[in-house]
Amino acid sequence: MIAPIFTTCAASADVRALLGDTTVRLYPFGKNPEVPTYPYAVWQNITGGPENYLGTRPDADSYTLQVDIYANTDSEVIAVARALRDAIEPRAYITRWGEQEQDSETKRYRYSFDVDWIVLR
Repeated sequence: MIAPIFTTCAASADVRALLGDTTVRLYPFGKNPEVPTYPYAVWQNITGGPENYLGTRPDADSYTLQVDIYANTDSEVIAVARALRDAIEPRAYITRWGEQEQDSETKRYRYSFDVDWIVLR
């Protein structure tokens, strides 16, 4: 069971303008190219579970996702974060704004945030 983060974000013209139009560079964690094109973002499930009830089967699943964005500049990483936020917020909740850092070796920038998503079955 997977939250619809890719389809939601890929439907946004702002996201496609920043992360690619034909191949949107939003990857499941560990699936990004070894030599990536920047900027790009990865996401992973942190936790989740069905909405359980005593008398019936679950009618929804909840997910907590972590999204990490990588870019060549600080302004680029923030622009991607804004575009992803604007695409996600009509359908899910941003629950954490995380780290903003520059990698000491690559000098590339990273920004992280978490999303809570409830998906009806």
